[in-house]
Amino acid sequence: MKRRAFLGTTIGTGAVAAGLAEGQVNATPLSRKATGQDNKLAGKTLAELREEHRYWLFDDFLPFMDKYVIDHDLGGFMTTVDRDGARIDSNKRTWFEGRGIWVYSYLYNKIKQDPKYLEAAQKSADFIMKQNPLGKELMPVGFTREGKPLENTPDPIFYGDVFVANGFQELSKIKGHEKYWDMAKQILLKCVDIYDNRPGYGDLPPKPGFDAKVRSEVKTPAENQPGVERPRVMGHWMVLLNCAQQMLETRTDPEVEIIAKRSVEAIVDYHYNPEYGLINEYVNHDLSRIKTDNYGQACIGHGPETLWMVLYEAVRTKDKALFDRTAGYLQRSADVFWDDVYGGMFIGIDNVEQNIWQVNPKAEWVQVEFLIGMLCVIEHTGAQWAKDWYGKLHAYVMEKLPLKQYGFPLWICYADRKVTFEKHYNRCEHFHHPRYLMQNMLALDRIIKRGGKTSGIFGA
Repeated sequence: MKRRAFLGTTIGTGAVAAGLAEGQVNATPLSRKATGQDNKLAGKTLAELREEHRYWLFDDFLPFMDKYVIDHDLGGFMTTVDRDGARIDSNKRTWFEGRGIWVYSYLYNKIKQDPKYLEAAQKSADFIMKQNPLGKELMPVGFTREGKPLENTPDPIFYGDVFVANGFQELSKIKGHEKYWDMAKQILLKCVDIYDNRPGYGDLPPKPGFDAKVRSEVKTPAENQPGVERPRVMGHWMVLLNCAQQMLETRTDPEVEIIAKRSVEAIVDYHYNPEYGLINEYVNHDLSRIKTDNYGQACIGHGPETLWMVLYEAVRTKDKALFDRTAGYLQRSADVFWDDVYGGMFIGIDNVEQNIWQVNPKAEWVQVEFLIGMLCVIEHTGAQWAKDWYGKLHAYVMEKLPLKQYGFPLWICYADRKVTFEKHYNRCEHFHHPRYLMQNMLALDRIIKRGGKTSGIFGA
């Protein structure tokens, strides 16, 4: 579907690109104003906002997981459940095992050292270790409850394996579990090798659209649209960076440092498109820009999601120039992705030049990933644009997503453009949702501890 033109009519794309390259958007510099503990963010005091996050994590999400999703007997996470927890099937997906290990390890490490959180992470790790994650091939997409592969072939993309690596590295931070760091590194290096060197990995077919669920409306005949061989994928750099940067929290390693650095450079120097100030999902294998409309003009929510990870990396490395530049990209993305009619962030753009948008579905993960990035900018710079956007998006999220208003736990994961409630659904979102709640709760804790002042990480 086409929506309003967003490139602007008062300044050319060259001017837009020049401004964004310096981290400046709409000529608004990042300020150094403190948030102020007595000031309000999203219409709430910082303490009230922190309590809101605590409620949705501890009183809503975790009890549901404990009762309906965690396999306390065999280990792992059975996420295919209805709104009321009724189990649809008991299968376990590799993606979701890795994500679950990370969530419960992070919960134990950073939020509350409750033995039952460690038990959930450990049992899932034990379950997935039986599936040979350290082997040369990628793991299958999923398994039965007992651990039998649902398919006898490896997953064609490496997300599941990298999520397992990410779960392992977080588990390794718990005393007595240090061995999982080395396992995480072994898996990560395997995935990078496949990404770099395996013939045919991730080839994009010569047809419009970029996956089975999100189809492009480009009307060009498929036979006139060449495919893309072994593309570089925004979502791939995203998970590689997120895993590597968290591994480097506890151990210095030159090979992991290289992965983090490569990922950041690919994101901000190659996937970022200065012509229109957004991040393309795909580039060619050599990082050159795809010239055809097919795939070359796609910008989806992975771009804005990854920007908070680059912001976190800039904080870790104390790189102010990278932080300011990335914050500018995040502001630009918010300005563009916002649905002016019904509110909320669109999940992506199929074709920038033809102005073809993915208006369905509206996804929770896109909304909350923006909120993580905006709060990061607020914490470290106090930028007013980030406060304004945080308040606007937070209001939308709290109005539309919590299922409590319909008599159910959790939040709406995917819905139509208007976020129309449907009584039945087939999945518990157990990664983006708790990650947002935990990371932003921790950020709020730090801001409150400083009396509302910015971090000062980049100087006064």
